[in-house]
Amino acid sequence: MPKRILVIDDEFQITRVLKRSLGAHRYDVRTAADGEAGLDVFSDFHPDLVITDLSMPEMSGIEVCRRIRKISDIPIIVLSVKDGEVTKVEALDAGADDYITKPFGMNELLARVRASLRRAPAESETPAVIELGDFVLDNSKRTVSVRGDEVHLTPKEFELMSHLIENYGRVLTHRTLLGKIWGGDHTGQTEYLRVFIGNLRKKIEPVPSKPRYILTEPWVGYRFTPSP
Repeated sequence: MPKRILVIDDEFQITRVLKRSLGAHRYDVRTAADGEAGLDVFSDFHPDLVITDLSMPEMSGIEVCRRIRKISDIPIIVLSVKDGEVTKVEALDAGADDYITKPFGMNELLARVRASLRRAPAESETPAVIELGDFVLDNSKRTVSVRGDEVHLTPKEFELMSHLIENYGRVLTHRTLLGKIWGGDHTGQTEYLRVFIGNLRKKIEPVPSKPRYILTEPWVGYRFTPSP
């Protein structure tokens, strides 16, 4: 079955081009011209991925992300003419997995779509289940439990958490983590890490402001310790 993609953008030219181009790569694409209509299509279409513009009348892309995140953890890619860090962080905080600045090349978008849809199986040398300190990572079910309680993670949060667990005790640089989770063209996007590490800490740390599992190595990266 082809992967289903919902495109939400108030620019008709954008939705037309994306529907044609993504369709040519065997994606099942539906479009909506605003946020409200997009959410209606979402409930009926059940997409595997959402691509939404940031600035739209009636409902912004930020609000679209927030609404979708209340009911689903599917990947969300935000499109915007704004390239500032503050705007990117706001979108990521709202639940976006990736952020693309307009204008963009179709090859770049297709690469981001493939990366967002990818559900790479565990490598043969990686155990299906890893029990480590307070954590249990199940690669087959794509779940993480902390102190016996399963933690709800988005796909990108799971990828980041599993990579930290599989490399526990090591200092992982910003560049290494960005390249592994988001791809080589994201190695300078440190704001992605700040947002996602912050989200993970809110979900796994007893006191997120005083982390004991995901530790910051100033100016370098992060280190995961499975037990306090």
